[in-house]
Amino acid sequence: MARLSRSGQKPKQRSAKRLILFVLIFGAGALVVAQSAPQIRHIFDPVRTMAGDQLGGGDSISLWARMTGQVARERRIKDLEAEVRELSRYKAAAISMAERLEAYEQILNLMGEPPVRGVTARVTAESDGPFAQTLLANAGRAQGVDPGAIALNEGGLVGRVIQLGEHSSRILLITDFNSRVPVMGEVSGVRAILFGGRDGLGSLTDMPERTGFIEGERILTSAEGGAFPRGLIVGEARMQGGDWRVKYGMARRAGGYVQMIPPPLIETPVVIEEIPAADEVAPEQASAAQGVRQ
Repeated sequence: MARLSRSGQKPKQRSAKRLILFVLIFGAGALVVAQSAPQIRHIFDPVRTMAGDQLGGGDSISLWARMTGQVARERRIKDLEAEVRELSRYKAAAISMAERLEAYEQILNLMGEPPVRGVTARVTAESDGPFAQTLLANAGRAQGVDPGAIALNEGGLVGRVIQLGEHSSRILLITDFNSRVPVMGEVSGVRAILFGGRDGLGSLTDMPERTGFIEGERILTSAEGGAFPRGLIVGEARMQGGDWRVKYGMARRAGGYVQMIPPPLIETPVVIEEIPAADEVAPEQASAAQGVRQ
């Protein structure tokens, strides 16, 4: 008579169950590793399908997805696809606005901004006091810098030259409270005046009452007033505390370089001599004209 264990099972039966349990545990671990390693995932696809059929029947895909986090990944992918579609609509609107603006300029026969020469200089000093925020660059008149030159770096508009020496230039930053820059939204076309602030964001004034910028759109110079050329990048529009602010685009770091370009050239209109009207002609001139006709 075969000897039974305390549990009433034969030793061979217990060994077989342990072996099956070990195989199941090893298989589950292998499937998890395969799911995290795409290069070997296809090897376990048949096993995964068979295990899913045995465990969940018709709901095998969702069961496996819940076990491996596939549902969360697919949901994230769908959310990202929706964001891409939304951004594509904004991009299409921006392109349409740019094309429309170009067409209007052609219709009105407006001249674009001519290419300008620039002088690249290294920033040698920076002043960030309570009354003025300025930079000192190592280029001046001798290097071809003009009074009132516009300073740029790789991020956008930096400021304007307020003091010019033979070999140096002092630049008033657009972050300074005393700075005033006419700006416009690249997409919305809303115009305003930008002035600096101590919190790292630019403030806007003289805005239309019933219109506003678009969150995240680029803010450009509008060239109103003639101090700055049109189309220089200033930053991005941000809504903060119910007010529109500007996150500056210029790179802020110690040292670095700036490019100084000439300020816009505003030509003085030529006065054309007007022909006087008939009732404004002097009496002697009228008499002389009548004598000639006789």
